[in-house]
Amino acid sequence: MDKDSFEQVYIQYHKVVYAYLLSLCRSEELAADLAQETFYKALRGIDRFQGECALNVWLCSIAKHALTDYYRRHRREAPPPEQVPDAPDADPLPGEKLEGRQTALTLHKALHALPEPYREVFWLRAYGELTFAEIGALHGKTETWARVTYYRARAKLKEALP
Repeated sequence: MDKDSFEQVYIQYHKVVYAYLLSLCRSEELAADLAQETFYKALRGIDRFQGECALNVWLCSIAKHALTDYYRRHRREAPPPEQVPDAPDADPLPGEKLEGRQTALTLHKALHALPEPYREVFWLRAYGELTFAEIGALHGKTETWARVTYYRARAKLKEALP
């Protein structure tokens, strides 16, 4: 593909790629930067495009990988201001406090009523923040066992909660 043809591709698909990235990251600045990076990578790898999919699908795939790489490189940084959720009110109403406590108490009762190993696996995943591989290794089982056990524990909790 020559320079003029690629310029036409850029003109035709830039808005699509930018909108796709914006829908994923919700940051105009980041979406614009990654859109530029996407077209740069596409230009460098145009020889590998074999036409197995639509050109816009290929470009959006490159864009998604660029966003994933960006998040991987910047995972320790805080999310951009557009993604920070609104802070809750500092002083919730008294009824809301009581309702929150009752909900938490109900959840803890349901959690403690779970039979083993569901209770421990759920606890390690939700509160201990261990990966499924770590949980499986801890129990001398596979990662798949840990995943299945966790999802079954979640299902049992949903059944137990009103």
